[in-house]
Amino acid sequence: MGRGNAGTTPLHRPVSHKSIAIAAFSTIVEWYDFTLYLYFATVLSRVFFGGGEASLAATLGGFAVAYLFRPLGAIFFGHIGDRFGRRRMMLFSMVLMSVAMLITAFLPTYAQIGPAAGFGVLALRCVMGFSVGGEYTGVVAYLLEGAPLDRRGLITSLASAASEIGSLLAVGVSALTVHFLNDADLSSWGWRIPFLVGAALASSVWIMRATMQESPEFERQRAAGTTPARPLRYTLAHHRRGIFRAFAISALGSITYYVGITYVPAFLSSAGAFTEGASLWLSTAAAVAVVLVTPVVGAASDRFGRKPVLLFFGLCGAILPISLFFLMASGSVLQALGGAIMLAVVAGGVSAVGAVGTAEQFPGEGRLSGLALGATVATAIFGGLTPYLAQVLLERTGWPMVPGVMIAVVAVCVLPVFLLMPETSPRAGRRD
Repeated sequence: MGRGNAGTTPLHRPVSHKSIAIAAFSTIVEWYDFTLYLYFATVLSRVFFGGGEASLAATLGGFAVAYLFRPLGAIFFGHIGDRFGRRRMMLFSMVLMSVAMLITAFLPTYAQIGPAAGFGVLALRCVMGFSVGGEYTGVVAYLLEGAPLDRRGLITSLASAASEIGSLLAVGVSALTVHFLNDADLSSWGWRIPFLVGAALASSVWIMRATMQESPEFERQRAAGTTPARPLRYTLAHHRRGIFRAFAISALGSITYYVGITYVPAFLSSAGAFTEGASLWLSTAAAVAVVLVTPVVGAASDRFGRKPVLLFFGLCGAILPISLFFLMASGSVLQALGGAIMLAVVAGGVSAVGAVGTAEQFPGEGRLSGLALGATVATAIFGGLTPYLAQVLLERTGWPMVPGVMIAVVAVCVLPVFLLMPETSPRAGRRD
């Protein structure tokens, strides 16, 4: 596609503001439920795994296993989105997510059916992982393709900002539930409240999505007859470098987010620095920081390019996390708050530029399949497995800086990829 002074040409018609808003809002729901499990991990470890020393690790292990289903879901839904349309794919994935959340809210607990409770929640987390695998990549592609060319970074970053609002909502609902209920009520029925809220939100989003326009990029493909019949094979044949770059970007974004933000409540509780409630409130402050920084970074990537912004946050990821985890484990409320917010800014910045940066590695044809193979596989490895690994290493070493070391190692490894990758911003002269 060519570029015009106003960021639009006859070949590129941005979708309506209403469709953009609905697509961006969608990620609130998917991330509300998926991160709710991690924010609520210490409570769910008692509800579904009976409590005890090994229960938290088992709960985080369930999160990791569910994450392995994300690439499968991304490939499945990516085929639908690349072959039959972004809108149809997003409607289908939201139905699956709504059903999984509703069933979770009515699951029997460990006290009622014993170890079978753990297997039940694990199975539903796998369904959630499968559906979320298609959700986020679909929304990112839709926002990128529906935005004016000179505002792609800002508008695509809304997916990251809205997802963090979903996480903020999850941590807020979790904190309120923990605050107003005693341990007995929380374990017997109170834990169900956040999942019922999620099911209601998902149903409302499905209704709104039914009114969305189709992506103009998919409409172009359909009119030109260029829609790939086998999107996965097409992408593997033509865009292997794009897959590799998307993997690197998403690897850093995933580990900074899932270790640097969503794992923090479990980290603070395990390190003995804070209670469950206090840890959740600190995470709420961190989530607010991400919401505020994300659109700023998205707009900066439109102005200065994706590559320099990625390099900046990659350097931050290599330098800061080790000392920040040390600060959070110190026991001081102010130090823990400062550490959590600084980590959140780094994670939010990488996610903001990463959303547009990964999607721009591919043309419209096969874009969702490319994101599935690159970004979603990296998220499964560096997002799903790393909180579990961080918890195991922390328990075995007793060294509070272990999570920060994990982030720094990944950042150092991906920085050369960022340095060598081409600029993809339309302002840098790229043609789609």
